[in-house]
Amino acid sequence: MISSLRGRVLAAAGNSVVIEVGGVGFHVNATPALALASREGDEITVHTSLIVREDSLSLFGFATRDELEVFELLIGVTGVGPKSALGVLSALSPEQVAAAVQADDDAVFRKVSGIGPKTAKLITVSLAGKLVATTSRPAPAAIATGGVAESVLAALTGLGWSERVAAEAVEETMAAASDTEAASVPALLRLTLTRLGPAQQVGRAR
Repeated sequence: MISSLRGRVLAAAGNSVVIEVGGVGFHVNATPALALASREGDEITVHTSLIVREDSLSLFGFATRDELEVFELLIGVTGVGPKSALGVLSALSPEQVAAAVQADDDAVFRKVSGIGPKTAKLITVSLAGKLVATTSRPAPAAIATGGVAESVLAALTGLGWSERVAAEAVEETMAAASDTEAASVPALLRLTLTRLGPAQQVGRAR
């Protein structure tokens, strides 16, 4: 089982990242936020799940362990495959998934491509009691702005920026962004990365 990868980014586009580890390039299926935040030549760490099929081996990678855990719970639900689970985490943060399950709100899952009403309901029923919407840890101001900010923050901290630096940058970017940019994970992430710049990065592996 490959549970994580740490290496240099060879390529990143769309929903995938290629990471070189020990001279071997691993193709990792990822959320758009993670792919966008992965810059060629940088060293990153991703938490991974290896999906084994008769005719293929597929790696799915995430910036945080929370995302990985939710992914593995989702693929255990009847009718939810790896690509659909990745689609859920591309649209919702782990906290939002937990909150929807806790509230028995299947509407948010029906908005994800490839998930119909029956499967959406199965997600809330099957994951009931397995996910808890946490509120114990005080959240930075940027997190409180909603799921888009949460996803951008998770991508940045997963790539090495400290939570404090990343949260401040996301909050400042949200304040300056247009409504359209603030509602889009890729757009907000791109603007935040520009604001941070390589010189401001904290704790990133070299």
